[in-house]
Amino acid sequence: MTIESIQAWLEANPVWAPWALVGIILVLDTVVFLVARNLLARAIIYLTSRTKTKVDDILVKFMRPYRFAWIAPLLVTYYLATWFPSAVGFLRDLMLLGILWLTVITFNGMFTALNAIYEAGDAYRGVSIQGYMDLGKLLVVTIGVILTVAHITGQSPFALLSGLGAIMAVLVLIFHDTLLSFVASLQIQSQDLVREGDWIEMPAYDADGDVMNIALHTIKVRNWNNTITVVPTHKLLTTPYRNWRGMTESGGRRIKRALYVDLNSVRFCDQELVERLQKIALVKDYIARHLEGAEAEECDRQVCADHELTNVGVFRAYMTAYLQQRDDLHQTGLTLLVRQLDPGPTGLPLEVYAFTKTTAWEEYEAIQAEIFEHLVAAAPAFGLEVFQQPTGTDFQALAEPVA
Repeated sequence: MTIESIQAWLEANPVWAPWALVGIILVLDTVVFLVARNLLARAIIYLTSRTKTKVDDILVKFMRPYRFAWIAPLLVTYYLATWFPSAVGFLRDLMLLGILWLTVITFNGMFTALNAIYEAGDAYRGVSIQGYMDLGKLLVVTIGVILTVAHITGQSPFALLSGLGAIMAVLVLIFHDTLLSFVASLQIQSQDLVREGDWIEMPAYDADGDVMNIALHTIKVRNWNNTITVVPTHKLLTTPYRNWRGMTESGGRRIKRALYVDLNSVRFCDQELVERLQKIALVKDYIARHLEGAEAEECDRQVCADHELTNVGVFRAYMTAYLQQRDDLHQTGLTLLVRQLDPGPTGLPLEVYAFTKTTAWEEYEAIQAEIFEHLVAAAPAFGLEVFQQPTGTDFQALAEPVA
């Protein structure tokens, strides 16, 4: 069958001619779509999978060649629309709009791919550019809307843009949060306030966990209880929060916890207690220095020991020496000390102020627990009692009659 015979048949059957032309176009569209999808798109995917770099793989993943293959049948229909003279304008407009929005979607996928490539790079340090990518997507969609309206109305896109000045106030109201978020994103990144992966605390939003994503409008935080908190980006500049990144970068996590000593158990060391404490290696030198000072003043050893050494003072020296011989604490560069705080209703606080060499939560808690378990157990050896509020058994003992 030749083209001349097909034309003759169409002229002889005017009722069936439009349907035949529609069938021919659908067949051609199907053929070119299958060719574009199964040959061109698959060839692109195959070639990218054979390369060593991951950049092209990310581009293919988000730009989706299979979806872009739909442009081929749209172009075929655009050029064959002349077969329908009465509807050629409508069909071509429809095809152009389809091509336009496929291009818009593809560009948006490209912005997503660029963000993924940036975050997958070796130079990525948690500073997100997704806010800029989201703004780029918004601009592309805006351009698509303007071109669509201009195409439908038949007006120039520049004429539409010149008319935007009259409705700028309305646009500012509509995109108020977007503008605030964009400015906030610029300040967050320029001042390096928050990065993806940072641990932040924001009590106003019950956020306490790692930053998962920093987008144009929102910041997603995965809390330690595995819930997700979404914080508006611009609120990061007006709402108090704490960023724990400095702790992680310093390589040390602070221990700041006090052991409360019962004031009733604090006393001067007598000769018996001194002799017993001298057997403890960590405070042997500390006691010796005090006893040497007493001998230099040529005073009675018993009297000087009684008035210069207290059990809580020796215990504080023991706590310091114990911390200084631990390999899991920073000994230089970061503060390590044991300090005595103001006595209060709960006793005399002896506070440990030190930094662990790990910032991992589980290891940090284990080190802190090990330190205070040891100190609580060691306190009775110095004649000290750890303070705690009276319990029911204490009151029961008071109520029992004395034999």
